[in-house]
Amino acid sequence: MKRTKVTIQFLSASFPLNDPTIGLCSTVIKKWKIPKHTLLTLRFGSAAHEVRVVPTALAGVLQIQESLAVTWGLSSRDSLCLQYKAADQTLHIGPLLGVLISRVYSGNVEKPFGASTSFYRELHDTGRLLGASVCFITPDELHVPHSTVRGWRYTDRWEQREFPMPHVIYNRLTSRKLENREHVQQFLQHAKTEHHAALFNEKYLNKAEVFDALNKAADLRNYLPESHLLQHYEILKSMCAKHPVVFLKPVTGSLGKGIIRIAKQTDLSYACYFTNLNGARKQSFKSLSQLFFALSGKIKQQHYQIQQGLELISIGGCPVDFRALVQRNELGQWEVTSVVARIAGHQHFVSNLARGGRMSTVKDALAQSHSAAAAAGGASLLRRAALSIAQGIETHINAHFAELGIDLAIDTQGKVWLLEVNSKPSKEDNPPLRTQGTVRTSVKRIIQYSRYAAKF
Repeated sequence: MKRTKVTIQFLSASFPLNDPTIGLCSTVIKKWKIPKHTLLTLRFGSAAHEVRVVPTALAGVLQIQESLAVTWGLSSRDSLCLQYKAADQTLHIGPLLGVLISRVYSGNVEKPFGASTSFYRELHDTGRLLGASVCFITPDELHVPHSTVRGWRYTDRWEQREFPMPHVIYNRLTSRKLENREHVQQFLQHAKTEHHAALFNEKYLNKAEVFDALNKAADLRNYLPESHLLQHYEILKSMCAKHPVVFLKPVTGSLGKGIIRIAKQTDLSYACYFTNLNGARKQSFKSLSQLFFALSGKIKQQHYQIQQGLELISIGGCPVDFRALVQRNELGQWEVTSVVARIAGHQHFVSNLARGGRMSTVKDALAQSHSAAAAAGGASLLRRAALSIAQGIETHINAHFAELGIDLAIDTQGKVWLLEVNSKPSKEDNPPLRTQGTVRTSVKRIIQYSRYAAKF
């Protein structure tokens, strides 16, 4: 049956506060065969309220008591999907999407969520356009075993309200420390088991986990550069004997932080290049054992993945890689939303925007690379690889994801390689924030998948 959307409107003040009457467009009543003047249950997220439906001539409108709307965090003119289930005489409205975010900057009225404010506003507005309510929740507002959450939403300004437990929870926590807090994990478990909330992007991925999982699939191994957890000197020695360049990457790192490039020089010495905001700092070592000794402190502090260096296509001597955003669509299926090229800054060997990189279209980057092998079908090979890798993550990692940032590269022979997979992809690496009056596909897909996950 075709999706039904309704606009929330408040009943007039002449209705007593305890009157269970709600008004619903008569064509919607007819379409869903909703009993009139009979006590039914109205549900929104985890909240339920007894109501009696009366028909109204107002097209596409659901009229409810203002007091009930306020209790559920709703506003007049909110747009929601509606469906009636005769088996349990329940009228469902929603979905309610709860976005788990890291923090609020309480002193900043215009940008309470810092640099992410524009994206959250876009997500909220797109929800209203497509028939979903969106609220934003910080770890400080999570309590177990409550059936409500306190979160933020936008009306004519950002404000806090109380909401029922959402139908769907989108984990946008950008810190592993926050995500792993005991009360956060208890809340997520409570939401899933007690309220049957759909939770997506429920955890960070680490590099070792991703490569170990994808290595189980024969059709994906071809995308994987040789990679191992750096546990002792012999692994470093073996990798440096096979490859003229290797990279050390923090297993839990992001934004290009902490990556080390190791290159063998003309004699038995080795050069180490350390990333920083101004480029790369070089340090030479007379032997590999001396290099390992110098790095042993870092290796003890956190786990590193050692990865085969690749001879990537470049533009003006600057290496190029690609960020593919792969998301689930309105049918729950993986689809490539966008692919952008990222060109490393001068004196940098990583392409992250936070490290001086710049974005380009795939077409322009491939053309400027002057690599005939890469230009020949490179764009379609990138999209095919991204889609296969997302499906591989779904199959081989026990967690629910609905969007992945997949970093890929093309070598000078035209072969596609996987660099890493990010379960909390930056919204700055997508096509730029919307222009006035437009909706980005990447944002629309989040709402569309939330409707699917909530069965609206």
